Amino acid sequence: MRYILYFISTLFFFTGCGDPKPYSYPNYDIIKPKKTCKPNRKNIQELLSSYLGKPYVWAEEGPHAFDCSGLTYNIYGSMGIDIPRVAREQAKVGKNVKFKNLHYGDLIFFGSTNKRSKRINHVGMYLGDGWFAHASSKQRKVTISHFKKEPVYRKRMKVCKRYLSEDERAKYMNCDVPLREMPTTTLRHTSPWKTGMKLPKKAVPS
Repeated sequence: MRYILYFISTLFFFTGCGDPKPYSYPNYDIIKPKKTCKPNRKNIQELLSSYLGKPYVWAEEGPHAFDCSGLTYNIYGSMGIDIPRVAREQAKVGKNVKFKNLHYGDLIFFGSTNKRSKRINHVGMYLGDGWFAHASSKQRKVTISHFKKEPVYRKRMKVCKRYLSEDERAKYMNCDVPLREMPTTTLRHTSPWKTGMKLPKKAVPS
């Protein structure tokens, strides 16, 4: 009996440590980042700086390519703050803040220029003085934009959210509406887009 249990446990071990699922576009697997640092704005800045210029690949959350919400999901997840994966769900949690009161690291959610529409399809991270970072499907990379230089973003703004208090001691993860449950995985079980792979021709697959 002991040998049978040993065989089963060994089989389970090698099955669990097998090669991750090969990458295919789009990769709908949500790769949850490992916690690598404490939640503070200095670490937000360091993580973001390391991702600037990385390519935009839809449905990717890094570490080598991102879509807009994949970037914010990765940065906050790397600090141990679990936010939802997609922009429309990220906008449901956190603390509402006015545009004039934004601080570094707050998230800004965008939709169409139609003021009546509440649909959200993009997210960026505020940096201060009108600057924000985002994984841009138009520029096909993680980049920095300014509201005065690209005023259309101001017209598209729907809501602003804060997950980390100004003194970095509190986390705002309250939610008054149902969130969509989305299962996550790790690099052990799935393969993300990697540097050297071909970039998809479309920013978002049809």
